[in-house]
This record gives sequence, structure tokens and C-alpha cells, in this order.
Amino acid sequence: MILGIETSCDETAAAVITADGRVLSSIVASQAELHARYGGVVPEVASRRHLELIGPVICEALAGTGAGLDDITRIGVTCGPGLIGALLVGLSAAKAIAWSRDIPLVPVDHLQGHVASLYLGAAPVEPPFVCLLASGGHTQLLAVHRRGSAERLGTTLDDAAGEAFDKGARLLGLPYPGGAEIDALAQQGDPDAFRFPVARVPGLDFSFSGVKTSLLYTVRDLGDAGLAERRADLAASYQRAIVRALTRRLHEAAEATGVDRVAVVGGVASNTELRAALPDAALVPLSLCTDNAAMIASAARFTDPLPRAEALILDAYASAA
Repeated sequence: MILGIETSCDETAAAVITADGRVLSSIVASQAELHARYGGVVPEVASRRHLELIGPVICEALAGTGAGLDDITRIGVTCGPGLIGALLVGLSAAKAIAWSRDIPLVPVDHLQGHVASLYLGAAPVEPPFVCLLASGGHTQLLAVHRRGSAERLGTTLDDAAGEAFDKGARLLGLPYPGGAEIDALAQQGDPDAFRFPVARVPGLDFSFSGVKTSLLYTVRDLGDAGLAERRADLAASYQRAIVRALTRRLHEAAEATGVDRVAVVGGVASNTELRAALPDAALVPLSLCTDNAAMIASAARFTDPLPRAEALILDAYASAA
């Protein structure tokens, strides 16, 4: 059994999976309600909440399998990228368990974890494929030729797609987390009511700062009364622009690499319009879209554990390489 631990942002998560990718338990304690009052994640608040939750969450994940730490043969833990304070909570817990029980410890990159979520369950996705990873902090196109590694084809030059959704929601007066709020409101609006441009940058990179600025100016021009009347149309049109940018680049990447299969992972993969726009894509299950520890445990299957001495000096990192 493999224990996964994930604390890169505002979800405290632990999971237990088998070596062949069956999820035995997956516990996620979200802090969304805690951070909603601030309109976004506050790093220090997130770190303190992780400290409160990490022990109970790990215990609940183990209890859900009927197993104990003596049954765990490997621990996978997120080392980055993410909020340093939050990462260190999960990393410290993983080190303590691994050292005290002499269990091999595997450092896992959070982004590789998202890709590895495709390898869980009864019908895992087999490479090669081109993967769109879209979340609150990252938007990347990856060429995946084998499990455990990926080649980056493109990334965002400014905002991530999830960040653009959250900032757009704030402009529309919607609560945090904004991506889900825009998705729900867009169901009531006309996606062709407004035309929001998305920058076309060289290569396979993304840029979402322009569409966010366009929404800002449109909201200002409408005024409070116009915003109240057209909020649903604005949400639908803004969402349509972002989804078009994501799907267009994904298809371009598939054509450039000659790989037919495409996949989508990350929090933005739960967006209903994005999922509808890619009917033939391999889409990660909704339960595994947002940050979770099952994906971290999955990635730990394809990375060698650290030697015991090196595990003690393992450190966290904030940014992707």
C-alpha cells in the first residue's frame, strides 16, 4: 500500500492506493470556506490550518482502509510547487512517519501528480498522449511519452487559467472560489453576448491577462446596473473565451507532436464547458480534478524512493522548474 500526502495549497489531503492504482481511501479537507472571507488563499492561514488537520486526515485515510502504518510500503509526498509554509507541513509529517517506521519516502512534484491521476482506477490512460494541465496556479501543455515523466510544450506567460477564472469572478462580484461560481452562473447566460479576445502568443504558450483586462473594461462600461443585468452573459462569454483558448492550444499541440490522444487534468478540468468541448479527450474524474493525495500516491509509483539519509534533508520548493 502507498500513502500519499498533499498540502501544496489549501487542501489537506491523504490517500492510500495499491501498487496497481486502486484507490482504497482518499480524504480531502478543503479550506475554501475558511479563505472565502478573504477572497482568496492566505498562505499563513493555510499553513496553520494544515497543522491542525494533517494528523486527523492521515488517520482517517488509514482508517478507511482498515490498515495501519505497518501495512504502508511507500510514502509519496508533495514537495512543490506550492506555498512553502503549506508544503512544509505535509513534508514534515511524511518525514516523521517515514523515519520512525523505516518506510521509503518518495518526493513528488505536484504537477506530475496531476498527470498521474490519469493512471488510477480500472481504466488508466496509457501514454503517449498530450496533456493539458490547467489549475489555479498552473497552465501547461505536456507531451507524456511514458509514466513518470513529461515534456513541457507550453505554459502560461502570465495568469493561469484557474487564476483568470478566480480574478474574473471577483470582477463580476462572485464569491471565492471563483471558477466554480462562473461555471454555475454561465449556465444561465449567453456565451455569444460578448466577444472577449484571448491573446495569441508564439508557440504553444498561453496568455490570459488580456481577456481579464477586457472583462474589467466591459464591467466598468456597464456600470453597477448593467453588471447586475448582464452578469450571467458576462460569465458565459468570459468562460467561452478561456475554454476556446485552452482547447485550441491543446489541438495545436497534438497536431505538432503527431500524438492523437489528448487528456485534461487539474482543477479547471472540472469546468463543464471545457469537458463538453473535448468529448474525445481522456478527462480525469471529477473527484480527482482538484488537489488530492491519491494522485500524489499514484505518482510515487513511478519514482525511486530516496535513500534514508537523503529523505531527512528533503526540502520543499515554491516554483516549478
